Amino acid sequence: MAPVVTSVSPAQGAPAGGTGVIITGSGFTGATQVRFGPSGTTFVIVSDTLITARTPAGAGTVQVTVTAPTGTSTQNVLFTYTSAPALSSLSPATGPTSGGNTVTLNGTNLSGATVVLFGPNPATVLTNTATQITVIAPAGSPSSVAVTVTTAGGMSNALTYTYVAAPVPVLSTLSPPSGPPSGGNTVTLSGTGLSGATSVKFGASPATILTTSATQVTVIAPANTGTVNVTVTTAGGTSNALPYTYTATPVPSLSSLNPTSGPTSGGNTVTLNGTNLTGATSVKFGSNQATILTDTATQVTVTAPAGPPSSVGVTVTTAGGTSNPLPYFYLAAPTVSDLSSHLGPATGGNTVTVFGSNLTLTSAVTFGGNPATGITGVSDSQLTVTAPAGSGTVVVTVTTPGGTSTAATGNPYYTYLGAPTLTSLTPSHGSELGGEAIVLGGSNLTYTDVVTFGGIPASFSAISDTQVVATSPDGAPGTVNVVAHTPAGNSNALPYVYDPS
Repeated sequence: MAPVVTSVSPAQGAPAGGTGVIITGSGFTGATQVRFGPSGTTFVIVSDTLITARTPAGAGTVQVTVTAPTGTSTQNVLFTYTSAPALSSLSPATGPTSGGNTVTLNGTNLSGATVVLFGPNPATVLTNTATQITVIAPAGSPSSVAVTVTTAGGMSNALTYTYVAAPVPVLSTLSPPSGPPSGGNTVTLSGTGLSGATSVKFGASPATILTTSATQVTVIAPANTGTVNVTVTTAGGTSNALPYTYTATPVPSLSSLNPTSGPTSGGNTVTLNGTNLTGATSVKFGSNQATILTDTATQVTVTAPAGPPSSVGVTVTTAGGTSNPLPYFYLAAPTVSDLSSHLGPATGGNTVTVFGSNLTLTSAVTFGGNPATGITGVSDSQLTVTAPAGSGTVVVTVTTPGGTSTAATGNPYYTYLGAPTLTSLTPSHGSELGGEAIVLGGSNLTYTDVVTFGGIPASFSAISDTQVVATSPDGAPGTVNVVAHTPAGNSNALPYVYDPS
């Protein structure tokens, strides 16, 4: 039976040949030839299932075959000639002797990098594509070294990388230079040579490093007491010391809130006045956290959180503790369920009663956005106001610290009416005994509620906005004034003559 080839390892190598490979399979005893494509090569039969060989020169992807007296293998086991890698640039081309920084190598044929060397020291490969490799540089001594990449295609050209001794860090300022014994506050250390800070200590206590650059390090101060020395350690050594003083922080105290109430939805701004409020870490409305906007020693402004209709205690917490509570009232939004009346003159000035709920702390009432005046609270469910001027049909809204009502429930609609006007009476005279059907012509008559003949009410029916039919009451012979009245007021008067019977 002819030899069988199952694998070749590695499956790629340099075009110049010379790559050592292991060929596995069966039927290798007595093998007379090993070929990579058309080219034969030297080989050693290790066993019936294993041959070692050196690749001949070649190009592209070729089939690996083994020939023995029993025939030649036919399996499609392939070997790829890979071009040698080539480097074009390093970024950065310098770094600290401690290593640990990320370096990007650009070039060609970089896929499948097996090793990246900085001088004799291997780097840790992070990413690898055909044109770019990123590595973590190894440590090295202050000098320039050759950086190379090795793949199955061979070793690349060398580029120069320079190790630079890190400068000793120097501190110039601390901000702030003091803080509470409990720690937890942020401190900024300024100076030079601070890059890559590995440790910041307040006395013997390590701080938590937040950010680091060449000129600045920010940390969270640890707990401690008294005055301690602050130092920074980098690969360049340990800095000079600057003093930091732990000072006891007084307990915050609240004196007032403004406003003292607000909507259940929260979102409004509340100002807290008091003493020792600097460095507030928490403001709570009951058990709910508020968002702190500004903070000074005597004043904190916050965005109130949401809460159910109730009274809650507002407190401020600083490094010195938690303040006394002050009451804050969550108020349900007002509602408008009805009006009395829903009609009025376009000139305004009439009194309207507003019915609803949660009306006690009303600060504003609007008719279609126009403010009403003379707001008088009757109860939590009733107000009286003086309507402003307006036109058309509008929504009446009520505003309290709990919010502004909407038109979602009830009947908060108010309609402005033009003043009624009479232009004709048909007929314009009739019997002193009354009972005559008189047609009043004019405008804005739809909502007519009273028709008088010489001050005496008559029965009537409003037919349209331009016509009312009234039945004349009895009257003494002579001329009287006919007037129509609507919620917008009295019309002009037209003369009506009573004829003697």
